[in-house]
Amino acid sequence: MNLKTVERTTLTMKEAAEYLGISYWLTNQLVRRKQLPCSKVGGKFLFRVQALDDYLTKKEQDSIAN
Repeated sequence: MNLKTVERTTLTMKEAAEYLGISYWLTNQLVRRKQLPCSKVGGKFLFRVQALDDYLTKKEQDSIAN
């Protein structure tokens, strides 16, 4: 019996910070301010890669709209 390998679609806070190219501290601050999309599961914050991509896209669009 072959088990399928599960591909992760979430990142830890440290991984999300690295993915976004910002510090862990800033990631934590954005989460506390409810500015960065995440889910709290079992005391850990998890970030969906797609949600982070959407967040960056919105930030990019906002930067050229002003």
